[in-house]
Amino acid sequence: MKTKLDILKQYGLSVTDSRKKILELFLNADGALAHADIEKNAAKNFDRVTVYRTLQTFVEKGIVHQIPTTDNSILYALCKQNCQQGHHHDDHVHFICSNCDKTICLDDVTIPQVKLPINFTKQQAAMVVTGVCEDCK
Repeated sequence: MKTKLDILKQYGLSVTDSRKKILELFLNADGALAHADIEKNAAKNFDRVTVYRTLQTFVEKGIVHQIPTTDNSILYALCKQNCQQGHHHDDHVHFICSNCDKTICLDDVTIPQVKLPINFTKQQAAMVVTGVCEDCK
């Protein structure tokens, strides 16, 4: 398993306290994290702008990906495949438990290909399934 320092170096990022702390939150999480969760756990040492900028950098570099939710908010999850700057390869389904609100990446369940009309270009595809997770069943 890669360490937070390995990940930051792999993506050519400077090693800062905020990046290390926020990356550590993702490495220790068992699901996706909301901005508020990250801010709550990291904001003791870092202001809201630092958290926001760090998340944006992680998304841009391909370290984390965004997950849309049913209430139009965004969750963040660690990329498990070799995503790169501008090229996320996280075309998998996300599952949101309606009991505990945990969001889980279903890495083995891919989003089906959608045949777009001529002159349409896909930029991103997201699929969210809601239901009850195995822990809540």
